[in-house]
Amino acid sequence: MIDTLRKVTGRSSGVVERVAGLQQAADAARGRLDPAVVADADAVVESAAERLRLSSEHTVVAIAGATGSGKSSLFNALCGLDLAAVGLRRPTTSWALACAWGPDGAHELLDWLGIPKRHQVTRMGMLDESAADRKLHGLVLLDLPDHDSTEVSHHLEVERLVRLADVLVWVLDPQKYADAAVHDRFLRKLAEHSQVVMVVLNHIDEIPPAGAEACLVDVHRLLGLDGLADVPVIGTSATRGDGLSALREALAKRVSRKRSAKERLSADVKACAARLAEHTGDARPGDVRLGARAELLEACADAAGVPVVVRAIEAASLQRARQATGWPPTSWLSRLRRDPLRRLDLDARDKDALTAEGRQVTRTRLRPANSVQRARVDAAVRTVADDVSAGTAAPWGTAIRSVSVARVDDFADVLDGAMAKTDLEVSREPWWWMTVRVLQWLLLLTALVGGLWLGALAGFDYLRLPAPGTVDVGALPLPTLLLVAGVGLGVVIAVLCRFAAKVSARRRARRADHRLRVAIETVCDELVVGPIQAEVAAYLRCRDGVRAALAR
Repeated sequence: MIDTLRKVTGRSSGVVERVAGLQQAADAARGRLDPAVVADADAVVESAAERLRLSSEHTVVAIAGATGSGKSSLFNALCGLDLAAVGLRRPTTSWALACAWGPDGAHELLDWLGIPKRHQVTRMGMLDESAADRKLHGLVLLDLPDHDSTEVSHHLEVERLVRLADVLVWVLDPQKYADAAVHDRFLRKLAEHSQVVMVVLNHIDEIPPAGAEACLVDVHRLLGLDGLADVPVIGTSATRGDGLSALREALAKRVSRKRSAKERLSADVKACAARLAEHTGDARPGDVRLGARAELLEACADAAGVPVVVRAIEAASLQRARQATGWPPTSWLSRLRRDPLRRLDLDARDKDALTAEGRQVTRTRLRPANSVQRARVDAAVRTVADDVSAGTAAPWGTAIRSVSVARVDDFADVLDGAMAKTDLEVSREPWWWMTVRVLQWLLLLTALVGGLWLGALAGFDYLRLPAPGTVDVGALPLPTLLLVAGVGLGVVIAVLCRFAAKVSARRRARRADHRLRVAIETVCDELVVGPIQAEVAAYLRCRDGVRAALAR
């Protein structure tokens, strides 16, 4: 819609950029700010877009006033035709009457304004064109129903067209110009639209000459109290003709400038943007990735049992290293102890087996977070939200805090699932385990050969049979050397590998800790940080849209 308007009105059109800014702000504020304020912004955007799409060559001027103010007589005098019924002859209708200057009329614009066909008049189609009429080419003059009528439909019609007209001419009566009805219901609400408002004090002929100027001064004073101090006030008499030329000239200037429509729309957009600004503010939100985010990640890691898992990985890695590199006759004893990771359902070998059976592992057997850990997580989440929303307007602060805790109840399950799915690399054996395992079995085989050899020699000696010859290596016979070397080196290597296994287990635990914390960070970003950032982005879009709509 906005792109289409840019093509129609030109990319340099300031009002289009204001409307685009207001639309951006309304879209970002939807579901976060007061629905009534957002609905008003939507209505202004829609109305402005429709008005800009229609003819920019026409200026819609609405004449409004109370019963007896003479606005219909003024309308007839400006048109030069007896179109509007006056006084008691005015029909009890809720429709306005329209007169358009120019040979082509303004039928599409009047249809958009909701003026029935039978109430539309083309000025040039009824009279020959005069020089004064040529100055008013493009003028669409509306005679509105009485705003103080007892008919509710009249009130609604006046309020509707007051919102749509490009220029508003308020006709006041000398006896009722201070009436609170017109000041409270209409004029005071147009304080931000002073550039498109004119005020006429009609029936000036009914006031003594000495009092006419005083009345005009008093009207100025009251308008100043309404915030309309710059609005021009013209004294007129529809019957005697006083001030009609000045009013006609003022309208001709507005029509010739062809800016009244955009000025009115800009004023509407700015007024609506100002209301949005009251709910949005202009604060700079905090950075969610600074401040309390680290404490949030630490609290979630503690609640999820990351320290427990890391200790289990270190213990399991050390146990498995001893099984793989220890002296074979004694290393089997460690298999009697249950693997710490299997107790927590975090053994990758068990995961692979279950996945092969078609069952996905999504849970661990970690103990649920206790009340202290849960309270720490809740406090960390609130702190992150408070740090980000500090300084923002109340509705946005509420929205940020609401989304930050919206899925806190899911934390336990999602964190546990992330832990279960994280590859901890515990099923991968270091290359040196296999090397040491082969070496240990070779040494055990060597010791067995030496032991069996010595046993055979002892058997031959026991049976007093001639023993086969042996080879001495230094001071020791070869069988003895094989037995001693096999056992001794195996034990020494097992002891040395214990130290290496500790280093390897700590390194593996650190890698697992990093992987688990990355998984925890992903969960926190999904459940807390991401929603907060989405709200911050919406706040910034709304704030920037308001700024564009209010741009000078």
